[in-house]
Amino acid sequence: MTGHKPFSELTKDFSPERKARIASLTSSLREEMTLQELREALNLHQTDLSERLGVKQAAVSRMENRKDIHVSHLKKVIEAMGGELVITARFPNAEVRINHVVLQSDTQKLNG
Repeated sequence: MTGHKPFSELTKDFSPERKARIASLTSSLREEMTLQELREALNLHQTDLSERLGVKQAAVSRMENRKDIHVSHLKKVIEAMGGELVITARFPNAEVRINHVVLQSDTQKLNG
């Protein structure tokens, strides 16, 4: 296709300051994503994720559109995507990783 160039070629003449601003913006964008954006960034289709979770594709769609989700469900989804859910409490002067949260799914495993 004519007129299409690799991104690296388009940015090769950018100043170091501009490249740093772009890198910073890119990094901040990666820090906040919806579950749908995360799934898409990982090149997963809803059907792929539904198979990994053992649910129907429609359930994945509903979950992605929810405003509120149980932590135990979120943990399962993140793990199905190949990640690990980490809960961090942010305070004005510190960040604390919460590591003694027993999720409902974990409790069921312990009692089952």
